[in-house]
Amino acid sequence: MKNVKRIAVALVLFVAATGFVNAQSKVAHINVQQLLSEMPEMKAAQAELKKLQETYQADIQGSMTELQNKYTQYQNEATSKTREENEQRAVELQGFEKNIEEAQQKAMQDMQKKQQELFAPISEKAKAAIEKVAAAEGYEYVIDASPGLSLIVAKGKDLLPAVKQELGF
Repeated sequence: MKNVKRIAVALVLFVAATGFVNAQSKVAHINVQQLLSEMPEMKAAQAELKKLQETYQADIQGSMTELQNKYTQYQNEATSKTREENEQRAVELQGFEKNIEEAQQKAMQDMQKKQQELFAPISEKAKAAIEKVAAAEGYEYVIDASPGLSLIVAKGKDLLPAVKQELGF
């Protein structure tokens, strides 16, 4: 009878200990923003976006200069023109301003679209590397430790060096 009790107690303790060990998940953290900013692909994508932005800015600035020149010209010639011609010129300038605003909006949309096209594969590559390293090291959870997110204490393993090594930089 005593042996049965001992075996039962040992069995209960074994099951409880096994459950406790299984309940403890391995957790790591990584600053995803830092990882992405240090990836060579991200630096190339940002350079491409900057070049595109400069192109759009140059085009819009050229249009703004042209508008300013027309405005000055029309203002200087206003006294020698009829009221109808001045009204027509004012409408023309308003249309030109509207075209510039539309070009600015389209440029913003194009920039956002291009950013998504460039950044999506880079983010996927980073995510795949994080998952691979986490699986290789036996981590069940990886928390993003980027500034501004909800991670308050990061005493666990930082996967950033291992993921950077996995990505080859």
